[in-house]
Amino acid sequence: MSSGTPDPIVRVEHVSKSFDRGVIEALEDVSLEVAEGEHVAITGPSGCGKSTLMHLLAALDRPDEGSITVAGHDLTHLDHPNRYRREVVGLVFQLHNLLPHLSAVQNVEVAMFGSHHPRREVRERASELLDAVGLGGKAERRPPRLSGGERQRVAIARALANDPTVLLADEPTGSLDQDAKARVLDLLERLRREAGLTVVTVTHDMSVAERADRIVRLRDGHVEPR
Repeated sequence: MSSGTPDPIVRVEHVSKSFDRGVIEALEDVSLEVAEGEHVAITGPSGCGKSTLMHLLAALDRPDEGSITVAGHDLTHLDHPNRYRREVVGLVFQLHNLLPHLSAVQNVEVAMFGSHHPRREVRERASELLDAVGLGGKAERRPPRLSGGERQRVAIARALANDPTVLLADEPTGSLDQDAKARVLDLLERLRREAGLTVVTVTHDMSVAERADRIVRLRDGHVEPR
């Protein structure tokens, strides 16, 4: 009989991942769950496996052992990882990876290429997202003419372009000053609340982690007990 508790939207079960033919054990028997609408921060010292776990959740790599399920998608046997990254998850990285020769609005539009929406709808959606992150007045500016915090907000708008179910943020404030960091964290919280997003943030910064609903600590490739 069901307990009435919904299934987690992210489930990682006994996942291990190594590199250099097993010499480097990045993750070992890691298990965790994230509920729908929850914001979980994954933290720990450099080299503990945080970014490896994020890459696995983004289907940029596959585990050696164990299973990962995100929004009903089994990432261990994923046939179309690009479609998964386009339709299920939004990705935000520390180095926002914007295209410097494109305007802010064009950088957001890039995420929707291949979505088969009419050009006009793509532009409208990109403009709405820039308005939502407070950059409606700077839509035509290219990244070199934006501050670090503004560039990161463009990256967040781009990550939301296809209405993802889960937002994956890897050190999203690592290159920002305190004021810009606070604005980005406030923005993520507001968007999570308004859009019902599930957010998984990887960070070494405890002031960032403490903004989440729950903190998962990694050390030497293992989840530390609470």
